[in-house]
Amino acid sequence: MHTRSLGQGLEVSAIGLGCMGMSQSYGPNPGSRDDMIAVLRSAVEEGVTFFDTAEVYGPYVNEELVGEALEPFRDEVVVATKFGWDIQGGKSVGLDSRPEQIRRVAEASLRRLRTEALDLFYQHRVDPEIPIEEVAGTVGELIAEGKVRHFGLSEASADTIRRAHAVQPVTALQSEYSLWTRDPEAEILPTLAELGIGFVPFSPLGKGFLTGTVNTDTTFGDDDVRSGIPRFSEDNRAANQALVDHVRRLAQAKEVTPGQIALAWLLAQQPWIVPIPGTRRTSRIRENAGASGVALSADDVADLDSLARKVGVHGDRYNQFHLGLVGR
Repeated sequence: MHTRSLGQGLEVSAIGLGCMGMSQSYGPNPGSRDDMIAVLRSAVEEGVTFFDTAEVYGPYVNEELVGEALEPFRDEVVVATKFGWDIQGGKSVGLDSRPEQIRRVAEASLRRLRTEALDLFYQHRVDPEIPIEEVAGTVGELIAEGKVRHFGLSEASADTIRRAHAVQPVTALQSEYSLWTRDPEAEILPTLAELGIGFVPFSPLGKGFLTGTVNTDTTFGDDDVRSGIPRFSEDNRAANQALVDHVRRLAQAKEVTPGQIALAWLLAQQPWIVPIPGTRRTSRIRENAGASGVALSADDVADLDSLARKVGVHGDRYNQFHLGLVGR
């Protein structure tokens, strides 16, 4: 596995692991807790050193899972977690990035992750009630105290990134980015390049669609987040099939998988981009890690760059409520 540097010299594996799906959002888990611990540890064996979690995943149980699984390897890995939600009765009921709340979350996450310092602490969504300067300043204090090592933002606007970075240098921005979600390209990527901030795309495989394993016959239960995403309606999946078919043809020509092509395309965009595909299977860990060795020619990249424009992408990536929480 190759390594890459995010902002502030934070070095991580070129492919990370998003851990959310081990605890929520994608229907019944095919394995037990012990199975998920084995998957996490297999990722370390494959050279993955970058793991992503959050207090709201579960809530809480995902951090506990990651903490237990990675405790034997703590000095070898980078663990990112997040703050910013108001969690009541086991459910998120809104946003809360007040300084005192950030500190409470940091202390609780330290315990659950069984660590002395949080490697990367993201604001999960921008809270319009709290100036970003206060948020950045609070995380800066936690860094000075040795409880946090790096500050990150998620789904923030270019203006918010600049304001935060002026108070406390931002190491990484995490937002959705993939062959069919190109929103960051116009303003976000140029801002990150200018400021020296790394980019961590989540859902780099289009929540499974770009792997070719989702089609119009796929059904989603109520506990699967995709059941409420417009892009995954049956009609939109049928319309978007042309995109994944194109990726599949290139994958067949290179004797790799469609998912590896999608990840290799992201890696080819910038040397400071580190995607974090999620999975609950060891076989997918190996497949995703292998994407760091897939070579795309300049023509391949150019062809994929224009793919969404050529075939079109149908349906929003979030419902209206969640769209209202991004780009602020």
